[in-house]
Amino acid sequence: MSSSPVLSARGSRLALLVVGLCWLAVLFDGLDMFIYGSVLPHLLETKTFGLTPDTAGDLGSYATFGMLVGALTAGTVADRTGRKNLMVGCVVLFSLASGVCAMAGSVEVFGLGRTLAGVGLGGLLPTAISMVCDYAPRGRGALVIGLLMTAHHAGGILSAYVAKWLVDPVGWRAAFWVCVLPLLFAPVLARLLPESLSFLLAKGRTDEARELATRYDVELPAATSGKQGAADRWNALKDLFRGGEWTQTLLYWLASFGGLLLVYGVATWLPTLMRAEGYALGSALSFVVVFNLGGIVGMLAAGRAADRFGAPRISAIWFALTAAGVFLLSVHLPMAVTMVVVFLTGVFLNSAQTMIYATVSLRSAAGNRATAVGWTSGMGRFGAVFGPWLGGQLLASDHGDWGFTAFALAGLSSMVFIGIAALRSAKGASHCAARRCR
Repeated sequence: MSSSPVLSARGSRLALLVVGLCWLAVLFDGLDMFIYGSVLPHLLETKTFGLTPDTAGDLGSYATFGMLVGALTAGTVADRTGRKNLMVGCVVLFSLASGVCAMAGSVEVFGLGRTLAGVGLGGLLPTAISMVCDYAPRGRGALVIGLLMTAHHAGGILSAYVAKWLVDPVGWRAAFWVCVLPLLFAPVLARLLPESLSFLLAKGRTDEARELATRYDVELPAATSGKQGAADRWNALKDLFRGGEWTQTLLYWLASFGGLLLVYGVATWLPTLMRAEGYALGSALSFVVVFNLGGIVGMLAAGRAADRFGAPRISAIWFALTAAGVFLLSVHLPMAVTMVVVFLTGVFLNSAQTMIYATVSLRSAAGNRATAVGWTSGMGRFGAVFGPWLGGQLLASDHGDWGFTAFALAGLSSMVFIGIAALRSAKGASHCAARRCR
């Protein structure tokens, strides 16, 4: 089994630099993603733009549709032009788009801003995952990806506090102005983030790769094969379907669909659904904080478990536990019990989806890793578009109590698909081992 050409690049300074900068970028990604759900109860109560639950669901879907576009194009663009430039561009885009939302005078302009923000958000995440996977220590890829994803939930926690501190005294627009501030981080990212060594070598930029390796005292990776380096975006995509890979690819895509339906459905509607269950607005926003704290714990726990037992197996178990937790949220329990359920749901829900990305990233060749992760994320974005819309439709038709049940069923479907993928992968590995023995 061949290893990634960047696995020899072991410089701790370089790894810390890449992971640290990517972590901050994903923190801002999470802030921008969760801010809409955090201010949504206020927008509905004040009838801002004449907002109703179904139009609010549509607005939530606009952002996730933009994320679909960003995720589908991110992998292929990153493999051709470099991951660093794409990450900087994504931060600039979603920061400026939040400014459009802050200045919006109509629901149409606000929707445009959320769509553009979604393009940047969708492009950043798979690119950052691919970047940190390049520099992850051997055997710790899933753990490093899990560590990176804690930033997303730290951003979710930050969004709840931004809404608590600013929405009532200043107004909802102030929350979106805060989301413009990451624009100041873009020059820092452009200056300090190194490009992927494997990308530089694949593009024939050997001098740049050698200078980077010398600066951080790391071993220069072996050059990728000509086929991987010269593969265009369509060849990289076709590689996902060659031989028997098409079945695994589709299973990953279906699991990602259900997982992101669940993630973004809950992220958009958790405060509103909890208010519908009779909790005050302050308590509903506290649930967002607790939910994302669980997400941080879950990312770290899932990463370690996946490195030991395998990412697809952990993902399947986590989805099953997520479905149980989400279903329990539809039951009005004592506050303390509800907080525990919300925390545990956050632990399992968010990391279950991330372990799908970890599985795809770790099992992909370096030459098309970003394409594989990007398309898995992109196909899942159809679920992310559907989730916020579904929650809005259920609330608009006075079936909000079915919202958590619908999201729980999505979790069960992802458990089935990633479970089948894990079984097929194990069967294929055993067949390969048998052939080697013969």
